[in-house]
Amino acid sequence: MAIHPSAIIDPSANLDPSVEVGAFCVIGANVTIGAGTRLHSHVVVKGETHIGRNNVFFQFGSIGEDCQDKKYAGEHTRLIIGDNNVFREGVTIHRGTIQDDSLTQIGNGNLFMVNVHAAHDCMIGDNNIFANNVALAGHVHVGDYAIVGGNTGVHQFCHIGSHSFAAAGCLLTKDLPPYVMAGGHPMAPFNINVEGLKRRGFSSDAIMQLRRAYKILYRQGNTLAVAIEQITALDPASSELQLLTDFLKQDNRGIVR
Repeated sequence: MAIHPSAIIDPSANLDPSVEVGAFCVIGANVTIGAGTRLHSHVVVKGETHIGRNNVFFQFGSIGEDCQDKKYAGEHTRLIIGDNNVFREGVTIHRGTIQDDSLTQIGNGNLFMVNVHAAHDCMIGDNNIFANNVALAGHVHVGDYAIVGGNTGVHQFCHIGSHSFAAAGCLLTKDLPPYVMAGGHPMAPFNINVEGLKRRGFSSDAIMQLRRAYKILYRQGNTLAVAIEQITALDPASSELQLLTDFLKQDNRGIVR
């Protein structure tokens, strides 16, 4: 284990022998850090925080701190981080609250660029990219392979679907369905994320079906209920369409339209 002599580590913290801890890092009680994870310098990890394998934390990150919700009164809450995530400079991730599941959770392979904030009770999947200064409010859910452009704010309780794309400098106040690209003021959809889907190996047939689904959802004036019915009818066996219709059925905050 490579630990800089200036680092402060609570005796109750559980670090794998291969963990690297840089200068002036602070690791608090009840923190667990898995093999291959590296903290560059000036990183603070607190609370009951469980960090998996091969994560990288750049300087001045604050991980597992108490949340900013005024209802929080010191209850026992957690932060769980998976494997192979990168947290660039100044990233802040807060633990959950008892008003939800007392848990903030981050999956695997995500990139959090400079100054990204994920608030209490966020649930983030795998392989997402959050560009500089993205702010996720409390209880936000993000699927897999989503991209959120720089300086974008996401309202509390919003859901961001897998393979979607939110343009830079936006305010997302409604749910962003899977596969959809959106931007502008107010935020509005403008296409399917075709290039992203191609890079991830989606077949031409699957992309064509999603283009048809997009037209049904956004170009034909359908109600949401009718759109779900018509999208399902395109191919009831399609897992790609199923991901979309399952998301639409949630009816969380309404969708970007």
